[in-house]
Amino acid sequence: MKASELPEGEYNPYYRPYINALGAEDLMPSLEYGLIAMVDLITRIPESKLGFKYDTGKWTIAEVLMDLIDTERIFQYRALRFYRKETTPLPGFDQDVYILECGASTKTKAEILDEYTAIRNASIALFRSFKQEFLNRNGIASNSIMSVRALGFIISGHQIHHLNILKERYLISID
Repeated sequence: MKASELPEGEYNPYYRPYINALGAEDLMPSLEYGLIAMVDLITRIPESKLGFKYDTGKWTIAEVLMDLIDTERIFQYRALRFYRKETTPLPGFDQDVYILECGASTKTKAEILDEYTAIRNASIALFRSFKQEFLNRNGIASNSIMSVRALGFIISGHQIHHLNILKERYLISID
């Protein structure tokens, strides 16, 4: 299934921009290509610029990268639970609270890259292990229905969203 074919009833409308960012991409290629694209971007960021933020109140580059990692972990967990037919509703999470506690300012580029690579490889392995015919299984997260496949597409689309922000607002400013 392509992201553009995903029924809107399988995810909260808040995530529509992430789904739309993928267009006609299939799930597994989007996860796999996303790994390559993000590793390439991270390796090109100078270590000295991880603490850069383009404006007051915005996240640093390291914090943006840690948000990707934390969010992907949370969405992996949701996908696993829903695929395994867990019916307990899951609460939302406050990304700003996570950023305060993620320790981004103490991490090196190599540490962030290693952590990101491990998490994305885990996502690829997780979604590869799922049988195609059960990807439409769903559960409740943040008071909304979420399907397993929607969570995979959101992981990919969330990364594209942040890649674009890093390219447009951060990396142009630090070259």
